[in-house]
Amino acid sequence: MQRLTEQILAYAERLPEGTPVVAKSLLHLGNRAAVDQALSRLAGRGQLIRAGRGVYLRPVTSRFGTRAPSLEQAVEALAAQRGEVIVSNGAAAANALGLTTQVPVRSVYLTSGRSRTMSLGKQIVELRHAPRWQLTLANRPAGEAVRALAWLGPKKAGEALGTLKRKMPPAAFGELVAAAPQLPTWLAQSVSKAAHG
Repeated sequence: MQRLTEQILAYAERLPEGTPVVAKSLLHLGNRAAVDQALSRLAGRGQLIRAGRGVYLRPVTSRFGTRAPSLEQAVEALAAQRGEVIVSNGAAAANALGLTTQVPVRSVYLTSGRSRTMSLGKQIVELRHAPRWQLTLANRPAGEAVRALAWLGPKKAGEALGTLKRKMPPAAFGELVAAAPQLPTWLAQSVSKAAHG
């Protein structure tokens, strides 16, 4: 019979890169205490990376050595596994849309779940609970625009909306306008003004 650590490793190796290995999903192999201990042992040996409380990731091995899985893959997999909405923060969205040249130094994502930090090797990822309106249209260009505008604030939103109206495809800008009733009053007014201006 295989030892529990070997069974967990075999299970982790069958998962796509970046998919979290969570103690709750391993209870078919043993009781919770034994699974937790085995995961801790594997993390101590470097065979798994502890990303957060009860969440582990399998390191990616290449001819250059081992590394943590890509940040985007790990965050996407965590969102799917936990049933949360996790999206880039407003600063990253504003940069991606060309509304700012500032590049965020820290990795911060907005989530529908609780606020917490995750570590991927040497990189710390901050997950911040956000209001539902900031998570609207989660992985769509219009959703990125909502988060970018929220980050820019009421004073810069009007000018940014003019830029977005020129740059975004009409369908994506239409989605943003359609989402206006879900947004805070200041942002809904700015979007409405830009749509009719």
